[in-house]
Amino acid sequence: MKQQPKRYLVTSALPYANGLKHIGHLAGAYIPADIYVRYLRAQKRDVVFVCGSDEHGTAIPIQAMKEGTTPQAIIDKYHAAMESDFADLQISFDIYHRTSDPLHHETSREFFTYLHERGELETKETEQYYDAASDTFLADRYIKGTCPHCKSDRAFGDQCETCGTALSPDELINPVSTISGNKPVKKKTTHWYLPLAKHESFLREWILDQHKDDWRASVLGQCKSWIDGGLQSRAVTRDLNWGIQVPLEDAKGKVLYVWFDAPIGYISATKQWAINSKKDWKPYWYEEDTQLVHFIGKDNIVFHCIIFPVMLKLHGNILPTNVPANEFLNLEGDKMSTSRNWKLEMRDYINDFVKKENGGEQCVDMLRYYLTQIAPESKDSEFTWKGFQDAVNSELVSIFGNYVNRTFVLMHKLCNGKVPTFHAALADEKDSQLAQDILDIKNKVEHSLENYKFRESLFDVIDLARKGNKYMQEKEPWILAKTIAENPANQQLIDNCMHHCLQLTANLAILINPFLPATSKKLCYMMKVVEKLLDWENAGSMKLLSVGYNLREPQLLFRKIEDEEIAFQIEKLKSGAMQENEKAEESKPAENQLKPEIVFDDFGKIDLKTGIILSAQKVPKADKLLQLEIDLGFEKRTILSGIAMYFQPEEIVGKQVVVVANLAPRMLRGVESNGMILMAEDKEGKLHFVQPENAIPAGSKVS
Repeated sequence: MKQQPKRYLVTSALPYANGLKHIGHLAGAYIPADIYVRYLRAQKRDVVFVCGSDEHGTAIPIQAMKEGTTPQAIIDKYHAAMESDFADLQISFDIYHRTSDPLHHETSREFFTYLHERGELETKETEQYYDAASDTFLADRYIKGTCPHCKSDRAFGDQCETCGTALSPDELINPVSTISGNKPVKKKTTHWYLPLAKHESFLREWILDQHKDDWRASVLGQCKSWIDGGLQSRAVTRDLNWGIQVPLEDAKGKVLYVWFDAPIGYISATKQWAINSKKDWKPYWYEEDTQLVHFIGKDNIVFHCIIFPVMLKLHGNILPTNVPANEFLNLEGDKMSTSRNWKLEMRDYINDFVKKENGGEQCVDMLRYYLTQIAPESKDSEFTWKGFQDAVNSELVSIFGNYVNRTFVLMHKLCNGKVPTFHAALADEKDSQLAQDILDIKNKVEHSLENYKFRESLFDVIDLARKGNKYMQEKEPWILAKTIAENPANQQLIDNCMHHCLQLTANLAILINPFLPATSKKLCYMMKVVEKLLDWENAGSMKLLSVGYNLREPQLLFRKIEDEEIAFQIEKLKSGAMQENEKAEESKPAENQLKPEIVFDDFGKIDLKTGIILSAQKVPKADKLLQLEIDLGFEKRTILSGIAMYFQPEEIVGKQVVVVANLAPRMLRGVESNGMILMAEDKEGKLHFVQPENAIPAGSKVS
């Protein structure tokens, strides 16, 4: 049997302090970590849960420029906002620190110096974009120009804000510095690098051998891809005015790269927690009987599984035991996007639900419940307002809440508001089975939580409430109560039923506590017990509530979500995105503006073939997409095309089209699209097929 660690250090990814965070972040890195930590605390294990604001990097001064203020004002504003939002949503950090704190600067500089003095870093001279007017080397986000793909002037050195294409500064048309407006030049600069290739054998053995059975497949797959692709040296410094100054005399104007200093924030946060708690921080980072667990989103896997572990190994620290990274959470059929205003911020939910009514804690638990139910543990998942409504009304209200309410109502009506005696002589198979179900599900939930399977464990807790409803329905104490005058022994049968139902309610309070802490507290209040009941060691017992103990009147644990609330939220989402789209439309190029000139060899790379549409159907939850099956003569292809607003599926079957046949496949709405059909757009914006004048065989070459 695997030995239990002596202590646990649990981290959630440090969120950038450049704006409010949305529920995708909440579902990916914060609620799962909080569930795990609350479970460990209920187990009375030594656990520290750390997080904090990531306050360095170009994202901060960029946001300061947008808001017309200073980087310091930005981090102060959003650090406080995020700390408040996490608290409102019951994320129970032991400390929420910040990387602008002097203790973090000191810790990061010490870490860099330790590696540098031991020869673990290398120096390289490279050419980077430079703004002579401001005497500044330019990070990618400080370079703006025209997108080579969509011709929008909202393109930056890393990405186009209009079409979303990833870019490099060299791809921009007419690049300019966002600081001075001048055209940048290339200039040589020296930086320090972490040579990851030197540690490839260690990473292969540690990740792909040691953790092949206990890490998530998506994490292992991404790590293997990085390692097999050849690890490159990674710069740990950069030319920037905002950040932690590199502690070397010949490094004036250089700061530690944010990817380097941010994970060190876990260490500095632990130090600050230890100072506040008057404890020793070092065992949590240096002793092998500590279990270090990072909760992150999949976009952070490379930093937490490859780069930071190399840093920790070189620094003499322990390595993470597990990195249960989640996939992405989409919203109403589309990827969440701050730039397109297609998002649900934590603050929006708090304002619209939690702060608007008394007992807002139940709204916190309703969100925590749904986000756990749809957690993207193995693949991308989707938040929909209708799904949220169904989860609350059909499960929390109709199963869990209904069971507890029926139990308390009947206990007051049939047992004088007290926990009745259990008469063992009258016990039957149903009584024994319910007691066994409680113990079995307790063990299942425990096993799932230990292995980071939060969706599965939550399902089992709700299933226990479902079993309670079934047990009560089969026992029918309300029917027995009608014949007590003729058969007084029925009261003892009622007592047995209600005794078991109340013990099950107490068990539900324990088991649901890591997921829905406010609900557990309300159950404790109704049962008139102290929160000591919620210790995990009590789960599975049928003696949690004492016989003869008076219990309070029932209170509704959850309220129903009304159709009007859902309609309001969907309209709010769509109108916000529409406003952003209108802004983007203003930056679109004129119709007669040509794309950059190409040579014949560029055109020669495109393989155009004629095809015939064999079938067409609408893609679920995608207003613009049609799924087409196209005969190319030599094979049949599935192609998704954004033409559903202009054509009905049945009217285009048999149509001859021109297909870009060698376009790389792309996943859209879970379907692999293999190619693209050519369309022409008229002045009114209507689309028309590009097709041969006369019918020719499918698969004919177009040149």
